[in-house]
Amino acid sequence: MRRGYITVFLSLSLTLILSLVFTVIEGARISAIRMKFECVADIGMNSVLAEYHRELLKQYDLLFVDTSYGGSHPNIANTEAHLRRYAQKNCRPGEGKGLFGGRDFLAMDMGMVEIPAYSVASDENGAVLKRQVTDYMGDYPMGALVDKLSANVGLLQGAGIDTKDVDAWRRQYEEQIEEIGLPEKETEDGGTEEVPLNNPADAVNALRSSGVLNLVLENSAAVSAVKVDLSDYISRRSGRMTGTGLCAEAVEAGGAPNDLVFQMYLFEKCGYYGAEMDKSLLKYQVEYIVAGRDTDWQNLEQVAKKLLLWREVSNMLYLLSDSQKMAEAEILALALSAVLLMPELAEPVKYTILFAWAYVESLQDVKTLFGGGRVPIFKTAADWKTGINCLKNVRGSLTEDSGGNGLNYKEYLQIMVFLQDEGTRTERAMDIMEMDIRRTPGNAGFRLDGCFDAYQAHLEVASRFGYSYEMTRSYGFY
Repeated sequence: MRRGYITVFLSLSLTLILSLVFTVIEGARISAIRMKFECVADIGMNSVLAEYHRELLKQYDLLFVDTSYGGSHPNIANTEAHLRRYAQKNCRPGEGKGLFGGRDFLAMDMGMVEIPAYSVASDENGAVLKRQVTDYMGDYPMGALVDKLSANVGLLQGAGIDTKDVDAWRRQYEEQIEEIGLPEKETEDGGTEEVPLNNPADAVNALRSSGVLNLVLENSAAVSAVKVDLSDYISRRSGRMTGTGLCAEAVEAGGAPNDLVFQMYLFEKCGYYGAEMDKSLLKYQVEYIVAGRDTDWQNLEQVAKKLLLWREVSNMLYLLSDSQKMAEAEILALALSAVLLMPELAEPVKYTILFAWAYVESLQDVKTLFGGGRVPIFKTAADWKTGINCLKNVRGSLTEDSGGNGLNYKEYLQIMVFLQDEGTRTERAMDIMEMDIRRTPGNAGFRLDGCFDAYQAHLEVASRFGYSYEMTRSYGFY
């Protein structure tokens, strides 16, 4: 008879061995679920960033994900759905079947996917957008450009050119003439009448109500006539999508937003008069950033008016320092009949003539700038272009001039942009970006406030074997 104790021992041993094997297998399953969850999260979150907006990168070198995905209703829930789909596909790439058609060893399914934090381009008055611009412009030779711009702004502000009310300055002399009154002479019928002043400045002052562009451009009909509806662009749009602001990791990696760098960027990516871009809706984009009007004509006109005011103040300051030109104005004033009869009119009339002369010289300056020439902030006798006789024929005295020294039109524009309110400047720049992107196929409803460049996601995964895990990760373009 055979004994059975060996079989019992083997059975007991196999039970222990199998328990150990199954424990090892279960431990491997747990580790594999955790490791795969890490990989799934990385792949999914990177896949979301891979959907960056192609046109925004092409035109403005900016990396943002549009949460509308070509639609007109951006919402972070759309991105959450994309992330969940990518993660789920990587959790169960074979629709639940494992190797050789067997049972899935991990049996993972995505649970909740939430994006609690994300940096929208327009957050913190556009700081998120400007942070990316600062990163992009990292190798740009800023030093010399900023020093030159700062010096020019210092000259302008130091003389009060940007704040002096030249119209009020001029009117005080016109009011003096009114207070003094005009002399009277006897008429043939025994009555009296005022002696006309015939001030040559009056004809010049009559031109002040005319459009500047009509006075300084050879062919004003060539100015762009584009008009836009500003109500649906970001600077005027209500109900903006907002995120959680600047991402600390992005700032640490790419640097804090720098407004001066952003200004230099605008002149690289935006067109202006004489340097228009084919991609643009508004042709004078920097002028829009300065003026904020809804037509190219109005934006260019407003910039021209500001240039004219700056130049008029500067030119008047020069005339007051030039004894020869002051003497010319006095001689012209003293030659007027009314002044001969009433000498006390000589001084205020002389000054009205100087203001008229400064105005005509300023028109010439603006014409020179629009023609590609240069005009210094402060003139010398060598830089002065017009003679006092130009007051008799203003339009005929203005000439094309593409030479000269000093600042060109772009450099005057840079000063205007620098002096502008930072928030207004940034919002109008974002308007320009939206205008241009909406012109491209499939982007008619594009909105910058629907675009993010960094985000944090919270993901949950569950296994059909009874295990579940959670994870929070942050990813972005930095």
